[in-house]
Amino acid sequence: MLYKILTVAGLATFEIYAAIPAGFAFGLTPWTIFFASLAGGIVGVFVAAFLGGAIEKLITRFRKPKAVPKETKPNLAHKLWQKYGIIGLGFLGTFTVGAPVSIAVGVGFNVNMHRLATWCCIGVLARCAVFTLLGYYGTKLL
Repeated sequence: MLYKILTVAGLATFEIYAAIPAGFAFGLTPWTIFFASLAGGIVGVFVAAFLGGAIEKLITRFRKPKAVPKETKPNLAHKLWQKYGIIGLGFLGTFTVGAPVSIAVGVGFNVNMHRLATWCCIGVLARCAVFTLLGYYGTKLL
């Protein structure tokens, strides 16, 4: 039982979309799935937020610099940032692409990490609640 919970939490560190269905496949209760995925998601936020600089330095040491393109079409992250600011990047970005990706984009935009981590944690909480409820009621329909 403990290994199943730790597996769900470990999967949620990287991607909640994989953790919640795995919890239901393991036969865990919805509350256990919710709290395990919430704990794993929050750990993922803090690992990405506060160890992101060290990880970035490690990656750039082995990568050659690329030429900067002149003008590119703004992607989803730029649109969220321009329209909704730090709340859009933290909360909506966590819902759409995940917290580690939102944190990485925030590092690129030079955002205040404490505020971004707070909004990403709120996004992880909402995301875990919504997808656990969807999974619970979806399994009830089967």
